[in-house]
Amino acid sequence: MKKKFGKENSGAKQLILYGRHAVMAALQNPRRRIIKLVCTAENAAEISRMFPHVSIETVDRKSIDKLLPPDAVHQGFALYCQPLEPVGLEDICRQAEKLERCCVLILDQVTDPQNIGAIIRSCAAFGALALIVQDKNSPQESGAMAKAAAGTLELVPSVRVTNLSRAAEILKKHGFWVVGMDGYANSTIDKMDKNGKFAIVMGSEGAGMRRLVEENCDLTVRLPISDKVESLNVSTAAAIVLYELSKS
Repeated sequence: MKKKFGKENSGAKQLILYGRHAVMAALQNPRRRIIKLVCTAENAAEISRMFPHVSIETVDRKSIDKLLPPDAVHQGFALYCQPLEPVGLEDICRQAEKLERCCVLILDQVTDPQNIGAIIRSCAAFGALALIVQDKNSPQESGAMAKAAAGTLELVPSVRVTNLSRAAEILKKHGFWVVGMDGYANSTIDKMDKNGKFAIVMGSEGAGMRRLVEENCDLTVRLPISDKVESLNVSTAAAIVLYELSKS
């Protein structure tokens, strides 16, 4: 007999994750409450071997198409589940107390779910402790975000806070240097001393950081890009920043 991971509840908040990497990672995550897995027959055989206790509903690809947005590349997987339980900023600060070097990434009004998913993937690749966003100015966890994150949504804690300036103050009290990314800053990130704990703030591509958020930064730096390019996509910039911080 196959055991269901959780049960369907029409009143419970739920989302649909799609795509092989996003679904496989969610099934492996003990913190993820699964409601129902819908997949094609060939995928069902694979899932049965890897996760014998998961209850599966087998359908054709066209049926999965109808469950998802028109442009969703689902690869024959659709997973009904509940959002991950939130992680508190205090939890991240306690984790950082044990480390001499670490970083977190703060996003100020970055609103595109696919950009955020790509940033989460970079956070996982370069060992960031967490992604911090303002609750009212950032999209909720979604299938599009999980697909762009390619499974790493399950690995990188996302911290939602009411006030980013207040979050920066808390991080400072726990030994973090708060560094804002600003295309007009005098210094570049490659020249920065990278020994320590850093909270990197990245604003939206258009407006950048808001004034009050920037005022809470200890310093601002920019990427050392050529004058042939005005700026980079925020997810590309985040990957470069996190790589630079990961270098010893």
